[in-house]
Amino acid sequence: MKSRNQTGASEFLLLALTEDPEMQPIIFGLFLSMYLVTVLGNVLIMLAVTSDSHLHTPMYFFLANLSFTDICFSTTTIPKMLVNLQAQNQSITYAGCLTQVFFVLVFCGLETFLLSIMAYDRYVAICHPLRYTTIMNPHFCHLLILFSWLISLGDALLHSLMLLHLSFCTNLEIPYFFCEVVQVIKVACSDTLINNIVLYLGVGIMGAVPFCGILFSYTKIVSSVLIMPSTGGKYKAFSTCGSHLSVVSLFYGTALGAYFSTTFTRSIRETAVTSIMYTMVTPMMNPFIYSLRNRDIKGALRNIIRGMPASQ
Repeated sequence: MKSRNQTGASEFLLLALTEDPEMQPIIFGLFLSMYLVTVLGNVLIMLAVTSDSHLHTPMYFFLANLSFTDICFSTTTIPKMLVNLQAQNQSITYAGCLTQVFFVLVFCGLETFLLSIMAYDRYVAICHPLRYTTIMNPHFCHLLILFSWLISLGDALLHSLMLLHLSFCTNLEIPYFFCEVVQVIKVACSDTLINNIVLYLGVGIMGAVPFCGILFSYTKIVSSVLIMPSTGGKYKAFSTCGSHLSVVSLFYGTALGAYFSTTFTRSIRETAVTSIMYTMVTPMMNPFIYSLRNRDIKGALRNIIRGMPASQ
């Protein structure tokens, strides 16, 4: 492969999930099914929230935004992988790679902020129930979403613009099935010190800060629940947080797994598995986690499936 720089690089090579031609149709069918389930499940959650007036609350408003983010996150990565599998070609253009980096950063950042906002919503509901409607008013909820979008877009734009100044030489193979900013920086042959500094700062803002917000919210929630005199009240409080905690554990667990696999292992297959968990399994599981543990969501979904009008 000829030497290339930032003006001459025409394509990157993404990870080949399998070299066996007989396995490729099976993998294609499996991942296509997972993508369709992801889109269908999250669309149903959004329809349930918008169609049932009982679900027009901050908690479900944020859940609908999370479902929208999961759809966009999956659509950013999976269709290109399916096209490559079908064409038996693992290349992605330089412009396509940078575009993918941008949108992956946007929707990954949105995911972290939404999970933090949802934890704060549960904190206010449990620790300050009498002030809940005043604090979590529609105007404030929309401001939180707008703030999340602006920060995520700004972070993604900064990293994407900085990638334009890097030179890329002979090794343009990325051990993911999509373009991820850390992996793109690793294959650059120019000085990446500034990129790495900005990257770590971005991780701190987009990952660590929301995660600390989640920890703070649940520390306060647990403290409040433990002093409740009623066992029923404790169970109800914890049950409202169970789905969110499951989603947080799944998202951060797979994200950390993807990070450690690329940092401490040389196995390309292990890297592939963790990247799939991070980008495909988590968005697919979120609708199941929320619908299976939530009677209101299940009721709204039954109305949609039956074709009945939602409750007014």
